[in-house]
Amino acid sequence: MTATTHPLRAEWVKVTTLRPLWTTPLLAAVLSVGITTAVQIAYGKVDTSLTEDPMVGLYYGLNFGQVAVACLGILLIGQEYATGTVRTSLTAVPDRTRFYRGKLLIGAGLGLAVGLVTVAGSALATAGTVGLDLGRPGAVRALVAGVLYHPLLVVLCLGLTTMLRNLTAAMGLLTPMLFLGTTILSALPGLREVAWILPDRAGLHALRLGENPDIPIGHTTGLLVMLCWTALAAYGGLRVLRHKDS
Repeated sequence: MTATTHPLRAEWVKVTTLRPLWTTPLLAAVLSVGITTAVQIAYGKVDTSLTEDPMVGLYYGLNFGQVAVACLGILLIGQEYATGTVRTSLTAVPDRTRFYRGKLLIGAGLGLAVGLVTVAGSALATAGTVGLDLGRPGAVRALVAGVLYHPLLVVLCLGLTTMLRNLTAAMGLLTPMLFLGTTILSALPGLREVAWILPDRAGLHALRLGENPDIPIGHTTGLLVMLCWTALAAYGGLRVLRHKDS
């Protein structure tokens, strides 16, 4: 019990005392829910693209909020590399596996909390403006996938940042790729099939109801693809932490 709770307690103290670590998840929820609400009020009843597949409108704000979610995963360990305090943390918790496990659990927990708030808030905004039929086939699955997308994205970015061991590199590479890179790739002939098995594209596909013949994976498969990428990133981060930060 002690081996698990001490690193968790230490990580929780960091989250609650370092401003970027507690404001970033708040920003993610506010962006996602706020933009969804504004778009649904302004265009929800006139833009058919938001209502043919209701999840397009419900998750509209997530296109922006996910950048803050990614930043949360980056900051959870990247800010320690940036300030050099990772050495102090590893002195306090010499076991790299215990230290990293604490990071992953806190990151996943924060991501899950943001996911619950974001999906609940966006669903309420949608129901209160254009209406939301939860009895529609796939609706519950899409909402659950929306909740799970957040902790998976946090852990994915945390693992990749640990592999890079550099806050600036992680912010400079991961956030633009998430916000623009995979979106651009998915629109290019010859590359869109590859883009749809990248973690964020696959995960976002799981949030939709409608089928798209141009997308080579199913909705549930999309979430599983993102889970596999996340597991690989988490494992890669642990390998680097064990061999480079010793």
